[in-house]
Amino acid sequence: MKLKELLQDIRIMDFHGSEDLEITGLAYSSKMVEPGNVFVAIKGQRADGHNYLSEALSQGAAAVVSERPKPATLNLPWIQVADSREALALMASNFYGHPGDRLKTIGITGTKGKTTITYILEAILKAAEFRPGVVGTVEYRWLGERISAQRTTPEAPDIQKILKQMVEDGISHCLMEVSSHSLDLKRVCGLSFDLAIFTNLSGEHLDYHQTMENYFEAKKKLFFLNHKRQASIVNIDDPWGRKLLSELPMKTISFGLTPEAIVRAEKFTISHSGMTATISYPGGQLTFSSPLIGKYNLYNFLAAISASLVLAIPVPAILKGINSITTIPGRFEKISNKLSLNVIVDYAHTDDALQNLLEAIKSLNPQKIILVFGCGGDRDRLKRPRMGQVAARLANWTIITSDNPRSEEPGNIISEIEQGFKKESRDNYEKISDRKKAIEKAILMAQKGDWVVLAGKGHETYQIFKDRTIHFSDVETARMILSGLEKK
Repeated sequence: MKLKELLQDIRIMDFHGSEDLEITGLAYSSKMVEPGNVFVAIKGQRADGHNYLSEALSQGAAAVVSERPKPATLNLPWIQVADSREALALMASNFYGHPGDRLKTIGITGTKGKTTITYILEAILKAAEFRPGVVGTVEYRWLGERISAQRTTPEAPDIQKILKQMVEDGISHCLMEVSSHSLDLKRVCGLSFDLAIFTNLSGEHLDYHQTMENYFEAKKKLFFLNHKRQASIVNIDDPWGRKLLSELPMKTISFGLTPEAIVRAEKFTISHSGMTATISYPGGQLTFSSPLIGKYNLYNFLAAISASLVLAIPVPAILKGINSITTIPGRFEKISNKLSLNVIVDYAHTDDALQNLLEAIKSLNPQKIILVFGCGGDRDRLKRPRMGQVAARLANWTIITSDNPRSEEPGNIISEIEQGFKKESRDNYEKISDRKKAIEKAILMAQKGDWVVLAGKGHETYQIFKDRTIHFSDVETARMILSGLEKK
């Protein structure tokens, strides 16, 4: 591709070099540069791409895009732009031929529920004989392809490359979890979304966004990205959802339990074995049953059903898709065993998510709730005591352990969680830093009628420490411990 084609619609401040230069690709990391690539120098939170220019040039970079003026000593094409991140995203869309325009693309944003909604919608689309692909927290998948997710929403060139592969493989719909970071860092600029879904908003990533208002403004950007969208779909029961509804100028479908919701649950029951709900929408009703548990999952179904109706998917296909779902990886995932113990793994890693999870379990009348959880290092420290408070109030016994401590000392993180128990004046906890030993202790404590809840890591199959990353899965660990007990 010629450089001038790559730079279509980019806000260029200054240009040095030939527009007819042949470009072989894009790189946002000097280590990824290949001969003929354009290197986009971005100043990040921890590193500045401009400090790696010499490495990028030695790797064969043919041109540089930057917000800075061209250094006088540098003799190669240099494009100074208004916004490097925006330029990277738009150039990526140009380079890969705007693949999003050839897919029905559904963007899902919010603090909780994104992953579950993608699984529900994927099942419904398959039932309607479409060919969906998913870009999300667990993995990026379509047809026979499965790529382990490094982040919820990839960097712009990676997104566009995935979408192009989906188009080439005949995928009809892309279901994309769109994180607040990706919106704030403009990874999805240049993407056309047919539908945008807002689930809810609660305290998370405040180490990055600083305030809930900033967090909301980042999420809101999804709804103003392009003109392709058929509709916006918003949870009217969430306070931030109501705020969003009041600010959106375009056609919007609201969902919830309140009477004013356009798609709403008229009646529902949630039990130990799952849920049954009757959903009203303009023109009719549908009733479904599912083994998924918790009111928060009812909201996930409402979001997915709303999107399906906008996409004109027939009700029988919607019901067929819902009926095919038995579990979501790492989301209230039950670990089957012959000991009649209730053991679940869940990704809940914020105080609000943990509260919703534990309240859902309490509604099932457990004998006791035995909770195992920790908090990630190098992430929002303010939520740690809040999660401790939730655990103190709602679990009968908690084992505070490690999550992904990263560069922090596990004991320091555990101590900050412990402050929440002290605020509640509760001592219903113990501390076991080794996560495997913590899970083993919780399962050994459990008796019939108890619920063992392993929270925080969900689908993850790794644990990140200061000096190493190891393979670790709550699901695998629980199964191994339970299998050993079954043999005794």
